[in-house]
Amino acid sequence: NFETTLSELASGDSGRVVRVEDEGPVGRRLLDLGLLPDTPVRVVRRAPLGDPIELELRGYHLCLRQSEARRVLVRRTP
Repeated sequence: NFETTLSELASGDSGRVVRVEDEGPVGRRLLDLGLLPDTPVRVVRRAPLGDPIELELRGYHLCLRQSEARRVLVRRTP
Protein backbone atom coordinates (compact mmCIF):
# COMPACT_ATOMS: atom_id res chain seq x y z
CA ASN A 1 0.00 0.00 0.00
CA PHE A 2 1.75 3.07 -1.30
CA GLU A 3 0.66 6.35 0.26
CA THR A 4 1.14 9.68 -1.48
CA THR A 5 -0.64 12.99 -1.82
CA LEU A 6 -3.54 13.51 -4.19
CA SER A 7 -1.43 16.04 -6.10
CA GLU A 8 1.06 13.28 -7.03
CA LEU A 9 -1.49 11.05 -8.81
CA ALA A 10 -1.49 11.16 -12.62
CA SER A 11 -4.56 11.35 -14.85
CA GLY A 12 -6.44 8.05 -14.66
CA ASP A 13 -4.87 7.04 -11.32
CA SER A 14 -7.12 6.01 -8.45
CA GLY A 15 -6.75 5.88 -4.71
CA ARG A 16 -8.54 5.93 -1.38
CA VAL A 17 -8.34 8.89 0.95
CA VAL A 18 -6.28 8.18 4.07
CA ARG A 19 -6.61 11.60 5.72
CA VAL A 20 -6.67 15.34 5.15
CA GLU A 21 -3.51 16.89 6.61
CA ASP A 22 -4.96 20.26 7.59
CA GLU A 23 -7.15 21.06 10.55
CA GLY A 24 -7.82 24.65 9.48
CA PRO A 25 -10.60 26.06 7.29
CA VAL A 26 -9.16 24.57 4.07
CA GLY A 27 -9.00 21.10 5.61
CA ARG A 28 -12.54 21.44 6.93
CA ARG A 29 -13.74 22.48 3.47
CA LEU A 30 -12.02 19.48 1.84
CA LEU A 31 -13.79 17.18 4.31
CA ASP A 32 -17.10 18.95 3.61
CA LEU A 33 -16.56 18.34 -0.12
CA GLY A 34 -16.48 14.58 0.55
CA LEU A 35 -12.77 13.83 0.87
CA LEU A 36 -13.34 11.69 3.94
CA PRO A 37 -11.14 8.73 4.98
CA ASP A 38 -11.64 5.58 2.87
CA THR A 39 -13.39 7.49 0.04
CA PRO A 40 -12.42 6.19 -3.43
CA VAL A 41 -11.15 8.97 -5.70
CA ARG A 42 -9.96 9.03 -9.33
CA VAL A 43 -8.00 11.72 -11.17
CA VAL A 44 -10.01 12.44 -14.33
CA ARG A 45 -7.59 14.97 -15.83
CA ARG A 46 -5.28 17.86 -15.14
CA ALA A 47 -5.23 21.30 -16.68
CA PRO A 48 -2.38 21.85 -19.19
CA LEU A 49 -0.17 23.45 -16.55
CA GLY A 50 -1.20 20.91 -13.91
CA ASP A 51 -3.49 23.21 -11.96
CA PRO A 52 -6.37 22.55 -11.26
CA ILE A 53 -6.95 18.80 -11.03
CA GLU A 54 -10.34 17.29 -11.88
CA LEU A 55 -11.36 14.44 -9.58
CA GLU A 56 -14.22 11.98 -9.54
CA LEU A 57 -15.55 10.90 -6.15
CA ARG A 58 -18.90 10.01 -4.61
CA GLY A 59 -20.65 10.26 -7.99
CA TYR A 60 -19.56 13.80 -8.85
CA HIS A 61 -16.61 15.72 -10.28
CA LEU A 62 -14.54 18.13 -8.21
CA CYS A 63 -11.73 20.48 -9.23
CA LEU A 64 -8.97 21.21 -6.71
CA ARG A 65 -5.90 23.39 -6.88
CA GLN A 66 -2.52 21.70 -6.45
CA SER A 67 -2.08 23.44 -3.09
CA GLU A 68 -5.33 21.87 -1.85
CA ALA A 69 -4.59 18.44 -3.35
CA ARG A 70 -1.24 18.37 -1.50
CA ARG A 71 -3.16 18.32 1.79
CA VAL A 72 -4.97 15.04 0.97
CA LEU A 73 -3.07 11.83 1.68
CA VAL A 74 -4.22 8.85 -0.43
CA ARG A 75 -3.37 5.15 -0.82
CA ARG A 76 -3.01 4.17 -4.49
CA THR A 77 -5.38 1.48 -5.77
CA PRO A 78 -5.06 -0.56 -8.97
